[in-house]
Amino acid sequence: MSNKRDASRRKFIRNFATATAALATGQAVLATEREPAFFNILHRNGYAANDTINIALIGAGIMGVQDAITALRVPGTKMVGVCDLYKGRLSEAKTRWGADLFTTRSYKELLSRKDIDAVIIATPDHWHQQISIDAMRAGKHVYCEKPMVHSIGEGPAVIKAQKETGKIFQVGSQGVSSLGNEKAKELLKDGAIGELNYAEGFWARHSPTGAWQYPIPADASPETVDWEAFISNTTKRPFDKTRFFRWRNYTDYGTGMSGDLFVHLFSSLHFITDSFGPEKIYSSGGLRYWKDGREVPDVLLGTFDYPQAKAHPAFNLSLRCNFVDGTSGTTFLKLVGSEGSMDITWDDVTLKRNKAVESDDPFFIEQMKKAGTPITGRKRILPPEEYTFKAEKGYEGGPYDHFVNFFEAIRKNGKVVEDAVFGYRAAAPALLCNDSYHQDKAMLWNPEKMELVKSK
Repeated sequence: MSNKRDASRRKFIRNFATATAALATGQAVLATEREPAFFNILHRNGYAANDTINIALIGAGIMGVQDAITALRVPGTKMVGVCDLYKGRLSEAKTRWGADLFTTRSYKELLSRKDIDAVIIATPDHWHQQISIDAMRAGKHVYCEKPMVHSIGEGPAVIKAQKETGKIFQVGSQGVSSLGNEKAKELLKDGAIGELNYAEGFWARHSPTGAWQYPIPADASPETVDWEAFISNTTKRPFDKTRFFRWRNYTDYGTGMSGDLFVHLFSSLHFITDSFGPEKIYSSGGLRYWKDGREVPDVLLGTFDYPQAKAHPAFNLSLRCNFVDGTSGTTFLKLVGSEGSMDITWDDVTLKRNKAVESDDPFFIEQMKKAGTPITGRKRILPPEEYTFKAEKGYEGGPYDHFVNFFEAIRKNGKVVEDAVFGYRAAAPALLCNDSYHQDKAMLWNPEKMELVKSK
């Protein structure tokens, strides 16, 4: 692997030498007191469509509405139908998208319409598998919010339906289509950080809405909510408006912090590294602050062992999510290699490359002498070289690009990166995080075969 790594490193240095020519003209430079730091703008070409794709939304809650708004910003899209189990959302949909909009409580009634080309599935997680399969078998292309499935055993059926129907199926971890993720993938391939050995990521929130204490409508009741349909594929219980509107807090319907947030980090990491996923998953955490009756932790830590694969060496990953933290920003993914590191968001990448590390530390000098490597002259520790790649002003963002990729695949009968196989490989370690937390043990997974490994 060393020859391959050296070739990648030489390629990076050669490519970067061309890019840094901008330094000579004063462009793409951020001045500092120490020395100039490279700064580069990432661009995205515009997009235009020559025909219309009719879409429908299944699940018109917070994420579903936001997905639909983003999708409709892409040229050549039209909203023709909305399905939700709460009457209030159907009324809001007509106000937002027109009085002639078709609305229903039955997703199967919506799928039977011939004027719908594609559906956005933004229901609670426990309905993702069944509606996705039914939609593809009804001839619809599917954009399904993450995680792709609610439990580890549900993935193969979605993969099977996609293969058999040939429909475009894309999971909604939008960072996969972002400029930031694309640049990080390019930099890693070019050897910018050397050989990957460690990655880490986190999400931090500290607000009621951020911690899933979503507002509950005043008119919530068995008359305005189809509760029986909501629970028809899970545990039967009396109407509970809190469970319906704050479903992420309950294991019958949601997948907790890992299913909602870790899965974004897995998706970005796997896209950037071309990884199939980890082979060992362990998590711990607890309910530290939001003690509102929820069944999932509000602090969660996960550690993951990634085996050596054709695309990458073996490396370790640590993830954390904290809903009791309002000081650490929002989300973050860091890749660390033998020659540097990358801090990655959907909109930018900050690359730090190691310089030759020297030291004037007496202990260091003495140890070098003992090792037969005497130090001559006074040396110092040099700061890393730093380069920033940032999306241009006005960039539409990863969510927009994700829908562009989805609609382009539909028009051209093409492919998307985050298909059912990719989606399952990102969802699986997130779901196994929950299993590890509840069972208090490490979970073993075969990422290539996408199978659980029985403990010995």
